[in-house]
Amino acid sequence: MSEEPRFPAGLPARDRRVGGQVQGAIKQLILDSRLGPGDPLPTEAELMDALGVSRNSVREALKGLQALDIVEIRHGYGTYVGQASLTPLVDGLTFRTLARHEDAHALGEILQIREVLEEGLIRRVATALGEPELDALEDLVERMAEAGRAGRPFPELDRAFHELLYRPLGNTLVAQLLGAFWNVFHRVALAQDWTEDPSPERTVRRHRDIVTALRARDVAAAQRAMADHFRGIEARAVRATRGVG
Repeated sequence: MSEEPRFPAGLPARDRRVGGQVQGAIKQLILDSRLGPGDPLPTEAELMDALGVSRNSVREALKGLQALDIVEIRHGYGTYVGQASLTPLVDGLTFRTLARHEDAHALGEILQIREVLEEGLIRRVATALGEPELDALEDLVERMAEAGRAGRPFPELDRAFHELLYRPLGNTLVAQLLGAFWNVFHRVALAQDWTEDPSPERTVRRHRDIVTALRARDVAAAQRAMADHFRGIEARAVRATRGVG
């Protein structure tokens, strides 16, 4: 017989109806019961009985946890453990950056965090990249160049380049974090209408410099090339935010 889900004990009666307390109890249930993404949670009635709270308290707590992607509510089917993705982080950072519309450095702060991550990670990946990966990166750079010559923007090729660059590390959190910062950056860029790259040739050259340094197994040069790449993006972000060409 399967073990019944365990609920955290010791919630003070006067605090049981506080939304944060109910959310905390449900999160502890997920951890204690060792539930994973996609696993079903107890029904509303079971949660009400176990936690000693009203249906409204349970529903409000579940809605809050759904916003954090900790649970997934499938109407007509039940409630399941969510993916705990970084979507709430992306939404929060996007709003934070857009809300500071008069601050020319708001978007630059996002770029600086991503830059710190990538400059540190490129040292690790320099020895992990094999010839097939380097060939694939070079192919992406050539496709960027072709798009630039044709006057087409290539943000998805740029994103693919950075995703492929760190894939050999086998670190899913790295991919999720970099993807989160990428999504924030491009949501803000789209909202501020400056998605067109005024110097696609320079962007292509900076990516090519990264690949060249990695082929030579020159970690310092790869870090410098990555830093140059971000310097260019940051300068472009500041100019666009200030309304300068």
